[in-house]
Amino acid sequence: MNRTELLIGRLNDIGEALAKRSSALALIALGSVGIQRDRLDQYSDLDFFVIVKSGCKRNYLDDLSWLKDVSPVGYYFMNTQDGYKLMFKDGVFCEFAVFDEFELQSAVFTPGRIIWKADGVSDSISSPQKPIEDHPAHSAEWLIGEALTNLYVGLCRDRRGEKLSAARFIQGYAVDRVLELMEETESVTPVSRDEFNIERRFEQRCPMSSKVLPDMMQGYEKNRESAMSILSYLDEHYTINPVMKQVVLDLCHSPAGRD
Repeated sequence: MNRTELLIGRLNDIGEALAKRSSALALIALGSVGIQRDRLDQYSDLDFFVIVKSGCKRNYLDDLSWLKDVSPVGYYFMNTQDGYKLMFKDGVFCEFAVFDEFELQSAVFTPGRIIWKADGVSDSISSPQKPIEDHPAHSAEWLIGEALTNLYVGLCRDRRGEKLSAARFIQGYAVDRVLELMEETESVTPVSRDEFNIERRFEQRCPMSSKVLPDMMQGYEKNRESAMSILSYLDEHYTINPVMKQVVLDLCHSPAGRD
C-alpha cells in the first residue's frame, strides 16, 4: 500500500469507527483529502471534521478511543478548543476538529468531502453555512508602503542586534506584502489558492516571481542583504518614495550598532 492509499484507507477506517457510535453524525475530509484530491501526495496529512450530536462533543475530545482503536497512536495534543493534532505510529499525521451539529453552522471552512454520514444527515453538511469573508484587496500603494516601512523597522532592529525581530519584519512581514504584489503582476497558474494562507503552493501559482524569493529570504545572519533584494524588486517594478528608498539604503549600508 502506498502513502496516498494509506491516507484514504485511514479516513475510511475512521468513518467506520464513527459509524458504530450513535452520537456521531458525519466525518468530513478537508484539503487534499477532501475535494482537492488532485493535490494528494506522499507528504499530505489528514484534515477532517467530526460532527456529533448536540451535547456530545466533549465526549469525543476527552476520550480519543474512537481514533486510538483505528490504529496505534504515537502522539497527540489539543491545539485548539475544538480539536487536536495527532500522529499515528505508522506516520499518518492528523489535524482535526469536533463540532456539534449547531456549532457547524458558524464554522468557517472550505467545502469538504463526506467520508461517512449517519442516516438522515443531509449532503449539505460538507458545505459551510457561513461563507469565508472576503478580505478587501489592498492597493499596490498600501502594499508598497507596508513593505517599505517593515524594511525600515526591521533594519533598525538589526542595527541594535535584534536579528530575530529584524528577520520577522524583513523576511516575514515585508515578504508577505511582496507576495500579494506578485500575485497581482504575474499571470497566476490555475493552481488552487489556500484561502487562509498566501504562501501555500505559491511556487506553483507564481513560478516566475517565486524565483527571486531566495534572495529576499537569506536567513538570520543576512537581514540587510534580504532587505536590499526586496527594495530592488520594489524599485524595479514600482514607483517607490525616494525618501524611504534612501533611508532603507542607508540602513543597509551603515555599520551595526546598539542603541
